[in-house]
Amino acid sequence: MVAGQAYARLDKVGDQAYINQLAKEAKEISGVEESKMVHAVNRLVQIIGILIIPLGLLLFFRSFISNQETLQVSVTSTVGAIVGMIPEGLYLLMTLALVLGAVRLAKQQVLLNSMKGIETLSRVDVLCVDKTGTITENKMAVRQLLPVADQKEFALEALSHYLEASQDVNDTIETLRAYPGIEKSGQAWSIKRLYPFSSKNKYAAVSFDQGTFVLGAPEYVLRQDLENYQSYFQDAAEEGSRVLVFGLYEGSNLEASLEAPVSPLLFILLENPVRENAAETFSYFERQGVKVKVISGDNPITVAAVAKKANIPHAANYVDARSLDSDEKIIQAAETYTVFGRVSPEQKQKLIQALQGHGHNVAMTGDGVNDILAMKKADCSIAMESGNDATKQIAQVVLLDSDFSHMPHIVAEGRRVVNNIQRSASLFLVKNIFSILLALTSTIFAFTYPLQASQMSLISGFTIGIPGFLLALEPNKARIRGRFLETVLKNALPAAIVDYLAVLVAVYCGHWLGLSPKEISTSSIILLAVVGFVIMYKLIRPLNRIKIGIMLLNIAGISLAALLLPRIFNLSGLSIAGILMTVLLSLLLEGLIWFFQFLTNKTVALYKKRK
Repeated sequence: MVAGQAYARLDKVGDQAYINQLAKEAKEISGVEESKMVHAVNRLVQIIGILIIPLGLLLFFRSFISNQETLQVSVTSTVGAIVGMIPEGLYLLMTLALVLGAVRLAKQQVLLNSMKGIETLSRVDVLCVDKTGTITENKMAVRQLLPVADQKEFALEALSHYLEASQDVNDTIETLRAYPGIEKSGQAWSIKRLYPFSSKNKYAAVSFDQGTFVLGAPEYVLRQDLENYQSYFQDAAEEGSRVLVFGLYEGSNLEASLEAPVSPLLFILLENPVRENAAETFSYFERQGVKVKVISGDNPITVAAVAKKANIPHAANYVDARSLDSDEKIIQAAETYTVFGRVSPEQKQKLIQALQGHGHNVAMTGDGVNDILAMKKADCSIAMESGNDATKQIAQVVLLDSDFSHMPHIVAEGRRVVNNIQRSASLFLVKNIFSILLALTSTIFAFTYPLQASQMSLISGFTIGIPGFLLALEPNKARIRGRFLETVLKNALPAAIVDYLAVLVAVYCGHWLGLSPKEISTSSIILLAVVGFVIMYKLIRPLNRIKIGIMLLNIAGISLAALLLPRIFNLSGLSIAGILMTVLLSLLLEGLIWFFQFLTNKTVALYKKRK
């Protein structure tokens, strides 16, 4: 229903009802509806899963058959390689971070219909908002009634009968009915026909024996006669008041549209107070580099005035959407203007598509049926609890107290979750890429994989798992830049290559120096730990007490585990030659990480430039 009222017979109820089937389908997230972050992690795990089986088999046969190792050594080295390739704990970490984010938002009276919302809103760079209920409060009040000429008594009498007869149920009609200046007068007029309000036409009408009376937006009701009466309400509109006109229709046919002129009887000035915290909220988005677009069905002059009161940047840059009569004009206007007035539901959707076409991540707030098309098209949709039920059903985020000031908290929480998962995923991926590279090299050059599963677990626990989980809880409001998988790979690849080279050099130098296999693996573990803590330091900068504490805790933990439980982790003491080799390689590691990070950044920049 978008206009009027209807009576219906229910043939199916419960799970059989169409709306419940739609809700069930909406909850079954498809690949398109998945969060980009979750989708990226799923792809990553799929690729690793495909690689693990053939690599594992090749490693085992190369060790057992080609290298003539014992079954025990072949199995343990193969398992060590496989353990290194598996991003164990990444799904758990991601789930924990998302759940904690949802719990924190619930305490702020924010409901997540989809976990996708917490990520998409954190990546948004354009926020599209409606005027009523977002910038302003939901409370509406009659500011003034302006009669045309000397028709005040007749106008008020006709308006009283109109309000009594109308079956429209909306904030505007209820506000007018509650206004003490419009009193019921005499016996009710005989109703001939009702024409309900619709968002498309922007007016409603009631036909009596005394005539057909129209209530709606001046631009849609007066049309070509608008300029003759603009002086009545122009000043009020520029101050932010919403204007309605009540008039007598001079024609007889009102089936499709107003074909004859309307004689205005009364101009009604309505106002919604701007929210107290609106200016602060929009200032936050300006500081965060998020553009705000105000898209409303009201007069653009009125909307611009309200936007200016809320300190929305470039609020004076407005356009009447009725002039945007082609897709080309809408695409051009989307980037040019800040305030859009007299926007139809279809135009709202096209504006969202135009902004997305310009490469923006777009969020849309709404509370009415006329917002649904745009909200479904937006990257992130936010609904008010006071809004229409259908709007709340399709929205990813619902503000349960209809308070727009929660938006900065949602963005901050989304950034905390995504940034922390991104950082922790980089730590996980270092080990995975390194293990795959080392396994391939081991298979090609026919040497036994030098690390065992228990040793990889030691590295995973203190340089990835424990710090990853602890850092995932830390506040992080930095704006998210770049794609999730691209950023994670860019962070992880230099350290993974250095890990690979360090272990490779340790293996060959160890054999040349006559070190035992246990000494070589012990030296390799020390080098991996050094790289792990160096990359952790680079990812968590700038440091604070909590971050320093987490690093020191894990350094102490891995040192104690190695000293107190060497047999469990298959570690041994190092000879003087082994110590010298390990120290010399350790001193080179940070410089190598910087070098490969520089190469990676240059390569990515060149690729983007060519693309």
